[in-house]
Amino acid sequence: MKRLAPIVLTLGLLGACAGPVATTQVRLPEAPPPGEPQGTTGLHEADLKSFYGQPAFIRKDGTAQIWRFDGPGCKAFFFLYSRDGNTAVWHVETMPRGVGIAADQNCLNALRARVAARPVS
Repeated sequence: MKRLAPIVLTLGLLGACAGPVATTQVRLPEAPPPGEPQGTTGLHEADLKSFYGQPAFIRKDGTAQIWRFDGPGCKAFFFLYSRDGNTAVWHVETMPRGVGIAADQNCLNALRARVAARPVS
């Protein structure tokens, strides 16, 4: 027992010298400002394709979907949710964001203008 005491005391002192363990905190991005551009919520899949063309990316997760449309200066993300068999847009965000709102109307207008300018085949 006398031999064990110095070992325990030494380990205790070494542990005290180690100091606190450094942790890395992950900083999450700020939530987007509330609000939706007029005429975007409630759009159905066919409406989105008609207004914005073919999405660059679609992700489906259960009853939720994210559709991304890419333009030369921005990207638009449409969040669709299915309720009672009716899938529609519930939220819209753009990168870069708008002023005081999650979606920039200028970005959405530019994406729509590209579709309107395409020749009909």
